[in-house]
Amino acid sequence: MRVNTVNFNSSLYNRSAGIILPFRSSKRNEENGFVKAEYADLRVFNHHIYEYKKGIRSLILTTEKDKYRDVIEKRLQSQKINYVIHEVGNGKINVYFGDKPCIDVVKTLNPHLDKQTPQEDFMLGIMLGYDKVRQCERYLYKMNKLNQKS
Repeated sequence: MRVNTVNFNSSLYNRSAGIILPFRSSKRNEENGFVKAEYADLRVFNHHIYEYKKGIRSLILTTEKDKYRDVIEKRLQSQKINYVIHEVGNGKINVYFGDKPCIDVVKTLNPHLDKQTPQEDFMLGIMLGYDKVRQCERYLYKMNKLNQKS
């Protein structure tokens, strides 16, 4: 997907999103605190905010580097977006953001994705907009595997 941008004094203005993105510069831009590495590392995160703001999705899950936690939280707070962050380990965090009811449900689920029940896994997948048939197949597989252990 090509993004239509224009350079406005050390920032990139995304015309379709109506948002200003930090300029790709190796110097620190004091206004928004981004440096080139941060911009590159958070490109997917910024795109997810764009998708959420456009109403494409009501819940987003992205895994990001823990060192950007403060930047991520400040951005979500400044955009008034509901979120919850779970530690993954190995310097990573899972960042969920979106509509308040979705975030409230995420808060009730096991934060460790590999330890979720088949029901939690199914709910989260459906909420994130994953393919419904595949989520049903995944649920049945996990339930069958769980029943074989019993």
